[in-house]
Amino acid sequence: MPRVSAGARLHFGFCNLSLSHERLYGALGLGLAEPRVVVDAERAEAVSVEVEPSAADPAVRDEVREYAALAADLLGVGGARIAVRRTLPRHAGLGSGTQLAAATLAGVAAAHGRDPRVRERAPALGRGGRSGVGVATFEAGGFVLDAGHPTARFTTDRPADGEWTVPPVAARHAVPDEWRFLLVRPNAAPGRNGDAEDDAMRTAVERAEPGLADRIGGIVTRRALPAIAEGNAERFGAAVAEIGRLNGAWYADEQGGVYRPPVGDVVASLSDAAAVFGAGQSSWGPTVYGVTDAANASAAATAGERALAEAGVDGTVSVAAAAADGARVTERE
Repeated sequence: MPRVSAGARLHFGFCNLSLSHERLYGALGLGLAEPRVVVDAERAEAVSVEVEPSAADPAVRDEVREYAALAADLLGVGGARIAVRRTLPRHAGLGSGTQLAAATLAGVAAAHGRDPRVRERAPALGRGGRSGVGVATFEAGGFVLDAGHPTARFTTDRPADGEWTVPPVAARHAVPDEWRFLLVRPNAAPGRNGDAEDDAMRTAVERAEPGLADRIGGIVTRRALPAIAEGNAERFGAAVAEIGRLNGAWYADEQGGVYRPPVGDVVASLSDAAAVFGAGQSSWGPTVYGVTDAANASAAATAGERALAEAGVDGTVSVAAAAADGARVTERE
């Protein structure tokens, strides 16, 4: 029985949201070793889904059933029995939708001995439209900068599923083994998703100030990419934190500030912590990331707990390594 296991991803932001520039979006992010989504699949002639109690968000079963049915149709097979063993926190800024969809597709494919061709088929599952980071980290982990889309293709209405391609990878780097990523997840409402996310992104694009993209482009090329190529966590953390802050200016009207509440208070607290080299909001949040390393991981976790207390919210704190590879497909008896 095939088992597919895929790590979460962090999303640091986009290079450009302005229609004034020739390419739109261009996302930066990286894959994490933990937390993970884990899906078992067994060959069958119809689709059935079971969900472990520990992963029993009421919406997961219906989502996986839809993904599995679409996967069976794309692959030209009857179906599969899917067992969801672990899931990512939903709409928390960790890529739960894309990783679950891709893992389900890969599981159905493995059960029937087929090639999933995730990058090619993700659009038919409704994934990988604006950002290619989730698909790219599912494929091979690491740090990813995608190429975005030609601005001429932008439409005010969301294209139908399947009517786009996943942005190609413009740059990929392995993340140094000693780097770590603090994950602080306040108990807050889920981040934007579905129609609400589409509406918010369309509004942000239509209003985006092009000068911000020029500033972000300089930080990406002169700070973030050199820092990861050199393995300098301090410089990398400072660069992605600044990219996130500038992205937040595009979204301020949509999310109630440069960071969505209460993320701003958590980021501010972490920014004062010596063990955290840079902090920001992953995607629409509420997860806050902090860049650190193995030597500072314990102190960074303590700073995360303190940040939640100072913000007056409960939440969870963990520290994860980056994913050195993509999703794993193994055989279980």
